[in-house]
Amino acid sequence: MGDLWTDLLDCLDLHPHGDNGEPATAGVLEGRNLQLSYHRLFGGQLLAQFVRAACLTCPGKAVKSLHVLFPKEGRADEPVRYEVCRHHEGRSFASLSIVARQSGGVAATASVSMHAAEDGVDRQTVPALPAVPGEEHRVELELLPWETRMTADLDSPAAARPELDLWMRTPEVNGELAPALTAYATDLSLIGTALRPLGGVSQRDAGTMFVSAVTSHTVWFHRPFRSDDGWLLLRQHSPVIAHGRCFGRGDVLTEKASLVASFAQEALLRFRH
Repeated sequence: MGDLWTDLLDCLDLHPHGDNGEPATAGVLEGRNLQLSYHRLFGGQLLAQFVRAACLTCPGKAVKSLHVLFPKEGRADEPVRYEVCRHHEGRSFASLSIVARQSGGVAATASVSMHAAEDGVDRQTVPALPAVPGEEHRVELELLPWETRMTADLDSPAAARPELDLWMRTPEVNGELAPALTAYATDLSLIGTALRPLGGVSQRDAGTMFVSAVTSHTVWFHRPFRSDDGWLLLRQHSPVIAHGRCFGRGDVLTEKASLVASFAQEALLRFRH
């Protein structure tokens, strides 16, 4: 777990890109990939790197929303170039488009909206939070290199409601990385949540009973927060599977019930006959 944590932090350290020893090109950043057994890039890595590319491009503002399309698989054995186009930047808002590119073409694209911090009315309406599950509900999720707890079992083939509460808490880390780390985590379990009502199948059956791939993912950030100061709850549910696709959405809340982010995802979901 510690190695993956260090690996992930290294991946978030984007740097200016230049070809063949040439000076770095303005608006182009490069990031290395997680060292995983996957043959393709993990979408959460791309989400996190998109957030970092936007923050490095407009350091006086924070990401307000991020909408990402995944047109094709990315290669895990080749760094990703992030080509940033700043469409507008004013005192309060900025809008960017970012292309994640490798030698084989475009792996993902992002539309990003950014906002400078300002005061205003502060109100929210969210259901009451349950207590953080005890240590007996601690789980090890392969791609999350930090402490996580769940009372549900995404690997169980028993039919259940398409809902999931995932609690997480990262090691101590620079607060500026909280949005990127949280975006990374939101990509992990929505497909598994969508599968829960289908008795006899679970996320462990990927590649045998079904194939899946995320096609689009959106994250909205509502308030500043940290990922290492108490627990975060990723409360998610999937209202529909239809036409070879599944859809899910969720909220990110602090242990004190502050709604800090929301997310939604659509994915390809094809069952083998």
